[in-house]
Amino acid sequence: MRASGARPDRDPRPGTRPLCHNPPMAAHPYDALTPECILDAVESTGLRCDGRLLELNSFENRVYQIGTEDARGGSRPIIGKFYRPGRWSDAAIREEHAFALELAAAEIPVVAPLPDADGETFHEHAGFRFALYPQRGGRSPDLEQPEVLERIGRFIGRIHTVGAAAPFLHREVMDLTGLATAAREDVLSGEHLPPELVSVYRDLSADLIERLRDFEPILGEVPAIRLHGDTHRGNLLWTDAGPHFVDLDDARTGPAVQDLWMFLSGDTPTMTGQLLDLLEGYEDFRPFDRRELALIAPLRALRILRHAAWLARRADDPAFVQGFPVFYTPRFWEEHILTLREQRAALDEPPLNLP
Repeated sequence: MRASGARPDRDPRPGTRPLCHNPPMAAHPYDALTPECILDAVESTGLRCDGRLLELNSFENRVYQIGTEDARGGSRPIIGKFYRPGRWSDAAIREEHAFALELAAAEIPVVAPLPDADGETFHEHAGFRFALYPQRGGRSPDLEQPEVLERIGRFIGRIHTVGAAAPFLHREVMDLTGLATAAREDVLSGEHLPPELVSVYRDLSADLIERLRDFEPILGEVPAIRLHGDTHRGNLLWTDAGPHFVDLDDARTGPAVQDLWMFLSGDTPTMTGQLLDLLEGYEDFRPFDRRELALIAPLRALRILRHAAWLARRADDPAFVQGFPVFYTPRFWEEHILTLREQRAALDEPPLNLP
């Protein structure tokens, strides 16, 4: 993380300094997101910054802790999320915000965007779209504790109860073969796959995608609802008062199991026990369709394919160069191919069988 202090060249009088602008020949869109631009963006919403700025750990978007002054002259940190240019439409971002606010209105502990004086949560400044959030802390949950998993399941069940009440119109809809094929093409069209592994990856990924096609009928039969979409443990913060989810950036339409399977790990008996603990809480709020158990291995395979493609698409981003140095080495691809082989074999294994 990098921090910037107060800026001595900043004119304190509103309206007297020039707007930030894109530097000529910027190598990457975020090159234009300077500290000056970030603070100007926040102040364009009516807040007053105190000059403190701390970059937080984020890759797809840029996220900062920003010091602001409250009405009594005190300091209040907020979180600013600057969306990656070109990734989501305005309508999709607004749907993310609306979903978060709908969950918060149902007293579900998610971190929702802060509205300005006009009730607006979606902002744009100097070509960057952004949102502001309250600062919320927490620690990683202890997933080895059954009571923790049960509480997480209860939390997700509440989210899905709201999510099932209305559809998304502009967010991504989960499929298997379409998303997997797009990921495969991103990898094969890039320059990072070592030449000696191209044919191996091409054949293996094609075989895996063909096998994923067999699961599409199940995906089409089970209910598709609004999801958090990316419920890994890094997006779940635990406090003494309970958990709260952050970052609905990947909110999408799909099967309920998408928000459950990432909490499962280990061998089959271990994962079965973990899922039972999750469902003990989940089904306090809504039933879980057992047909979705057959989708766990396919969804895991899809995530593995898409992760490599995500890195390939972002390979010119300096944050990725620094955060994922192994991606630029043959070792990454050797291990990726090994993981794909293991996941291809897992698709032929029977799904988890709950009592």
